[in-house]
Order: sequence, then C-alpha cells, then structure tokens
Amino acid sequence: MRQLYSIGIYIASLLIKVLALFNTKLKQGVVGRTETFKKLKNNLKPNDKTFWFHCASLGEYEQGLPVFETLKKKHPHYKIVLSFFSPSGYEIRKNTPIADVVVYIPFDTKKNAKRFLDIVNPDYVIFVKYEIWPNFLFEIKRRNLKAILISAVFRKQQSFFKWQGGFMRSALFAFQHIFTQNENSKKLLETIGYTNVSVSGDTRFDRVSNQLLVDNTVSFIEDFKNGKLCVVMGSTWPEDDKLFLDYINTNASNDFKFIIAPHNVKPSYTASLKTQINAKTITFSEMENSNLSDYNVFILDTIGYLSKVYSYADIAYVGGGAGKTGLHNILEPAVFGIPIIIGKNYGNFPEAVSMVESEGIKPVTSSSEFNMAMDNLVNNPEFRKNKGEACSHFINENKGAVIQILNYIRI
Repeated sequence: MRQLYSIGIYIASLLIKVLALFNTKLKQGVVGRTETFKKLKNNLKPNDKTFWFHCASLGEYEQGLPVFETLKKKHPHYKIVLSFFSPSGYEIRKNTPIADVVVYIPFDTKKNAKRFLDIVNPDYVIFVKYEIWPNFLFEIKRRNLKAILISAVFRKQQSFFKWQGGFMRSALFAFQHIFTQNENSKKLLETIGYTNVSVSGDTRFDRVSNQLLVDNTVSFIEDFKNGKLCVVMGSTWPEDDKLFLDYINTNASNDFKFIIAPHNVKPSYTASLKTQINAKTITFSEMENSNLSDYNVFILDTIGYLSKVYSYADIAYVGGGAGKTGLHNILEPAVFGIPIIIGKNYGNFPEAVSMVESEGIKPVTSSSEFNMAMDNLVNNPEFRKNKGEACSHFINENKGAVIQILNYIRI
C-alpha cells in the first residue's frame, strides 16, 4: 500500500506541475518547492538544535502560533523550521519572525522525507490539526523522533476509521501524542487503538485571548466610528453581501457605521461592492485626506487590520457561512464580547455550533432574517450586551490548550 501511495503522490505532483501552467496559486507552490532544500541547507547547520513546525495553511499557522511563540521564547537557542503545504499560508507568513526558515513541505515521497529530515534533523516535530503525510510520518517514526499533533479534529467519515484505512491509520502512530480539540475526536482515536491522546481544546482560544493584551488602536477606524454604533462585517464573500447589503442600504445614517472587510480585496471586487451601496462609502485605498467621520460605510480593502478592527464593533457579522467557502474566524470578534451573526453553513465548525447553542451567535439564512437579527440587537442594548457576554464567556471557558501542550513537551 505504501508503494501505491508513493506512486500516487508522484503522479499527483506531475499533474500539479502541468496545472500550474494555468493557475497562479499552483504555480507559486510548484516554484516554491524547488527552493525548499536549498533554503534549508543555507539556513541550517548539522549541529543546530531545531524545532520543525508544520501547518497546512494560514489557519493552522494561527492555531499553532501560541505554542510556537512560547517554545521560541523558552528555547531561544533552537532554530525553527516552519513549513506549509499551501501557498495561502506560505506567501503570507514566509517572513514571519517566529521562524529561522520558512519553506514549502516537499511532496510526500520516501526520498523527499529522508532528504528533508536529514537536513532539518529536528529535536521536536509539531504538526497542526489535519496534516497527516504518511511517508514523512513513517520516516519520523523510523528515526524515533519526538513528534506530536496539536489541535486535531477527527470525524468518523475519515479514512482512519474505515476498514480500508489501515495504511493511513498506521501513520498516526508516528505521533507520540495527539492533542484533540474535542472529546469525540479522542474517542474515535481510541476505537483504532490509539490511546496517547488528550483533549486539550483549540489553541485558537489562547491565540485570540492574547489579542486583549495588545494595543488594538486603529486611528483611522476611530476617526470613522466617531463614537457611533458600529457593525463590522469581516471576511465576507459575495454570498454574504446578499445577506447584509439590504440592511445597510435601508439603515445607513449618521447614527450607524458599517465596516466591510471583504475576503477578496481586489480593486475590481471592492469597486463593484461600493456601487451596490447607496450610503456614503469610502475605501481604505482612497481615504487619504478625507474626513472619515462624514462617511457611513468603510470598505477595508486591505489586509492585516481585521483582528484589531473587531475591537471597535458593537455587532459583528463573520463571512463564509452564507456560501460554501467555509466560515471564517468567529473567535476574533467573540473575544471582544460582542454578538455575532453568521450564515447558515456552520455545521462543520465545532466552535460555531457551540456558540450558537450558547446563543452568542445567531445564524441567518436570508436578508430578512439578517434584518430581524440586527433589529433585535440594535434596538435592545441589554439584549446585545447579554449576547456579547455569552461570546466572551465561551472564549474564557475554552482557554488553556497551550499550557496543557507545553506541559507535555520535554526537550
């Protein structure tokens, strides 16, 4: 089976190289992987003490970051190798100060795994959430390296828990310990005989809690809000726009402020979005020398501000759930103790399910439901406060994953 898997990976890598001729994102990954071994050799010496952190993409990086940061602080003499599978993670965090070298993980062949580990020779390996690459894991186990999986989530539909999934199951046993986000994942692992498992929760709760310890001031947002009730629509897609644009066009006034932070910040999209708004609207890219307090809607057509901008929100809408792209980070606004509205497709996000049950989050299926949810929150300050407190309480109740993981790690 391992031989068939390796052949499949080889064929897939060739196919990706062909498709990359027509796809910019795939091309970034293909080109980036040609530099992996060169970058490792240029930045590591044979006697270096190293940590190897691996994440699929940006979301997994954010989950692992509280652990990465603490280990870096506790062991400053160790070099850190950070690898990504996806360009969306690598391209955004390729210059992160957390790591000494950031690379794409090579395709999962036996040869690549041996070559990678020969150079990195990690003293500790930490994979985040979903990343199960059998050839790398088998080589890690063969070398008896210390490796853990953190913030893991498992579902019974996955191959590990099916009769034909023996090959993938065996790869899991390369991890000395697995820290899961929930009890159900732990129980699933135990059904296949994996018992070195703990429910630590999701490290993202620790990550977002740290946001309260930093300065969240954004001067231009302060000028725009000007003390008025502010609604922040974060990480939105066109499907999300259909839910809230009617409300904005009906209710935008001097008493209301709306901030839209679209996931797609391309000029063509933000220009189209702006034409759909009847209220006085300005974008980040055109705000210079403008009196921002005169505007009702601010389109944040840039990246890097959203986690701080949520601190100015009285109500938040988090995008991705109205369509099929996947719900974005609801914990970022929740930590500030504000009520949250989302789209209907949230069932695959355990934290969203729990927060809907605790009534801090309200899912909506249509613009009329969005309007009703907003009216309830806007017209009843006490109701709005209670829903926001439910969110912050949920964050506080679920902190602590990082401490549990770090208590396990022994260098």
